[in-house]
Amino acid sequence: PDLPSSGVFPHREAARAVLEACIPFIPEARAVLDLVDQCLEPVQKGKFPVIAIEGLDATGKTTVTQSVSDSLKAVLLKSPPACISQWRKIFDDEPTIIRRAFYSLGNYIVASEIAKESARSPVIVDRYWHSTATYAIATEVTGGLQHLPPAHHPIYQWPRDLLKPDLVLLLTVSPEERMHRIEGRGLEKTREEAELEANSIFRQKVEVSYQRMENPSCHVVDASPSREKVLQTVLSIIQNNCN
Repeated sequence: PDLPSSGVFPHREAARAVLEACIPFIPEARAVLDLVDQCLEPVQKGKFPVIAIEGLDATGKTTVTQSVSDSLKAVLLKSPPACISQWRKIFDDEPTIIRRAFYSLGNYIVASEIAKESARSPVIVDRYWHSTATYAIATEVTGGLQHLPPAHHPIYQWPRDLLKPDLVLLLTVSPEERMHRIEGRGLEKTREEAELEANSIFRQKVEVSYQRMENPSCHVVDASPSREKVLQTVLSIIQNNCN
């Protein structure tokens, strides 16, 4: 599959080079790079566990990350981090490669925060590199699932210079349940049937890409049951994998 290398960056310098080239016409690129350059290198994880929680919108990710961090008395971090979130709107309007470089570098800034916090307490990360990569792959690959890079392709490998979590959880709900939840939020009324069809293919590409991620791979968690039940499941997976 001819996936443009623009989608997923194998290491920090590749993403850095893209934003360097943007400085003349996007002044904010310099500010992002300054923050990246303040990050320690190489970044070492502390002695406490680091758990990344991934999931599509309306899978209950926000609720679960908050509940898990409360239960474990963990620090809750988000990617992209607050320090660069103010510029998301600017980079979201740029061509793919620039947008992806921005989000990719956000993960390196988060990694620096993880390193610092995990020396003192467990850390929960609301989205991390896996979501940056899966959304890039799903956007860049035109057509259906058959066009995704095959399993074990290098694109599904964690970047060698990025701090790795001890565990990645992927919250999933059935498409029907997800639609039901989105409608409950009142977001779905105006969408065309055709767009839903396109979204369904996009959603499947994201989900399959998540499932192909390796080293670390994702532990899939069914997030359909009650909040309490999902929290219990997640806590028991953490207990079994992070001791």
